[in-house]
Amino acid sequence: MTAADAGFSMPPEWSPQEAVWLSWPVEDPRHWGGQKREMMWGKFAEIAAAISQFEPVRINAPGADHQAIQAACNLAKAVPERVELFDHPHNDVWCRDHGPIFVKHAETGEVAVTDWDFNAWGGKFPPWDLDDAIPGKIAESLGKRCFKGGMILEGGAIEINGAGQLLTTEAVLLNPNRNRYLSREETEQRLRDGLGVSEILWLKQGIEGDDTDGHIDDLARFIDPQTILACIDHDAQSPNQKVLQANLSRLRSFIGPKNRTFEVVEIPLPEACEVPGWRLPVLPASYVNFLIVNGGVLVPTFRQNRNDDRALGMIRELFPDRKIVGIDSLDLVEEGGTLHCISQQQPS
Repeated sequence: MTAADAGFSMPPEWSPQEAVWLSWPVEDPRHWGGQKREMMWGKFAEIAAAISQFEPVRINAPGADHQAIQAACNLAKAVPERVELFDHPHNDVWCRDHGPIFVKHAETGEVAVTDWDFNAWGGKFPPWDLDDAIPGKIAESLGKRCFKGGMILEGGAIEINGAGQLLTTEAVLLNPNRNRYLSREETEQRLRDGLGVSEILWLKQGIEGDDTDGHIDDLARFIDPQTILACIDHDAQSPNQKVLQANLSRLRSFIGPKNRTFEVVEIPLPEACEVPGWRLPVLPASYVNFLIVNGGVLVPTFRQNRNDDRALGMIRELFPDRKIVGIDSLDLVEEGGTLHCISQQQPS
């Protein structure tokens, strides 16, 4: 029986949450060039502390690291009783993609886990065996029912509006490096079966420098069932400008749950973020890679005062009942993602 058959569907991110999951940075020479360990531990502790002001933060990490992680979170002024550590070893930090996608029963309120296959964004960054095991480990630790998704799927590849619609990109879900044996129709059916959605909305591709091939959470996010916050690029020399304009045209053509087109709000990308000599010539920095938590929104910033302030102001207007917290994410995005990419919400 599929999750949808059993009455489950994925709630939108703005629904009440029980916790947010992170996968703590591990010792690996691939990550941040084998350097910056102390800095990244401090950054993750800062993010964990910010989440803990709103709700519990649950952390995947080897048991041997738990004491040091708790100390780092305490130093960052996390709420101690809201930091929960689980002995779940993993390969990398991107919990949005390797973590479970939670679903909830419409009548009973039961929360369950959907466990999709993970291959490190098309086999780019081996090994990924421990990452692929994380959803099952979380389901076991929490005593949750677990449904198999039946295909490769990363959480950053999908956006849900809570009204039966799912937004994604062809560049990821139709990429032969993911599910080469599935047609578009078969892919759509597995999303319906696993996440309880009824309609799949497709954008074409993502922004420059994105290791994921074009995750939706760097491009466009639902603010509510009828409103989409979408990235644009004013730089005529940027390879992102035409891509984002094409995506914008599609977004404006989609029909939302009220049988009318979505309200699409445009938000500019930050100026190009570059690290000389790094493996990514242009970092995939995006203000829509925010994380919604209970009563708040954590928003990535990139040390561009004017652009950061504009983005924070726009998001503050879109979420008037939530506290907006900016978090410097320039060092984090060196590895290809920011706040949404490293986190996964668990509905209450």
